[in-house]
Amino acid sequence: MKIRTRAALPAALIALSLSLAACGGDEEPEAAEETTAPAEEAPATWPLTGLEATGKQDPEQDRPVMVAKIDNTGGSAPQVGLDSADLVVEELVEGGVTRLAAFYYSEVPDLVGPIRSMRASDIGIVAPVDATVATSGAAQVTLDRLKDAGVTWVTEGSAGFSRDSGRSAPYNLMVDLAEAAKKQEDGETARPDDYLPWGSADDEVKGKPAGTLTADFGSHATEWSYSKDGYTNQNSFAEEGSQFPAESVLVLRVEVGDAGYTDPAGNPVPETKFEGSGDALLFHDGKVVKGTWAKDSLESALQLETADGELTVPAGKVWIELVPNDASGGSVTYSK
Repeated sequence: MKIRTRAALPAALIALSLSLAACGGDEEPEAAEETTAPAEEAPATWPLTGLEATGKQDPEQDRPVMVAKIDNTGGSAPQVGLDSADLVVEELVEGGVTRLAAFYYSEVPDLVGPIRSMRASDIGIVAPVDATVATSGAAQVTLDRLKDAGVTWVTEGSAGFSRDSGRSAPYNLMVDLAEAAKKQEDGETARPDDYLPWGSADDEVKGKPAGTLTADFGSHATEWSYSKDGYTNQNSFAEEGSQFPAESVLVLRVEVGDAGYTDPAGNPVPETKFEGSGDALLFHDGKVVKGTWAKDSLESALQLETADGELTVPAGKVWIELVPNDASGGSVTYSK
């Protein structure tokens, strides 16, 4: 953005100009030169991974970040397209199970799913990068809140959506995300804000050994183990060979409230409060670092800190676990 400022005249020059004018001189004082601040260049890194763009890659696209709401129960197997995601957020839904918000920007695949519905929790998850959500819909109260928050979504009947006859409903809605993304292009290139406070890909995390971890949401617990290739979800529903290649797992302990309505089965719908602050655990390179997270508002970027100052996340693919805090019934365990 170009910022134009007018240079201030030194006091002596002003005095001289006034003196000349008082003497009846016809010459007008020279106008102060305008100075233009240099344009701020967008970072040459991807906003959802922090990795440098290489070759002809350009982090300034004319389409938004696309987020696919993907089922995360046994009925979703096999999940498709997770391996192409830049970042994944796992959130609590009713019944103590979870749903995934898979973020796509540096690469947008043809097939992703199965696609399920949104929750009010998604406002704080997608708003920081002004993402467009691919969803099967939502309860009307949720749609109203999402609309009021300025969240954009696309659903069945829009470009790219189809039903897979080889799957059972409601686990058969799929989306050609590349086709859906094309419909969101507006011809104006821009780079979204960074989703996390990124460090370099080769940053060393100084923490305690932690080769395994379990994020327990109530009725579902996601289990991770570390190897030289990164973190593997031991109970993933992803298609074989298509698991999300997590280089870091970031666990954020969050407050969970009541969204104010029930699902068709009568289960209260929870709402993750993804603003405020809480405890954070960053797992990277087989180690864990304890810290805290903070978001001033649902739309704000996530900030991380330790007792020593800012905590940055090594650039790469990150899976974020929004685990209910102890008061909300969740838990996190890890070991060497």
